Amino acid sequence: MSDEARLSATPAGVRLAPLNSIADGKARNFVIQMRAGRFHGFVVRHGEKVRGYVDRCPHMGLPLAQRLDDYLTPGGDLITCSWHGALFAIGDGACVGGPCAGAGLTPWPVAVREGMIVTVES
Repeated sequence: MSDEARLSATPAGVRLAPLNSIADGKARNFVIQMRAGRFHGFVVRHGEKVRGYVDRCPHMGLPLAQRLDDYLTPGGDLITCSWHGALFAIGDGACVGGPCAGAGLTPWPVAVREGMIVTVES
């Protein structure tokens, strides 16, 4: 699939998975096939809240995780790019270390509705 077909957004209302399918303090990858191409994103869970980001490091444009669902530092307090060590705040995706100064992750708006993680309007 060409790079142009790798999408950076999804429509609102896509039901991704039950909240309990992601352990508290962990992250999970989602790939969504749409007519225009494929979207790659991930969701981080903290308690009953979730944060979503497009799975693309602003430093080199690569997916962040080399291993499936491996998006967080060992302590679970930051998002990390396993290719070059860039570090990002979970709350807003801002770069806090590594070769991504002044950059940040692209948010993917998600929320929990009736126990289900869903995409929402930005």
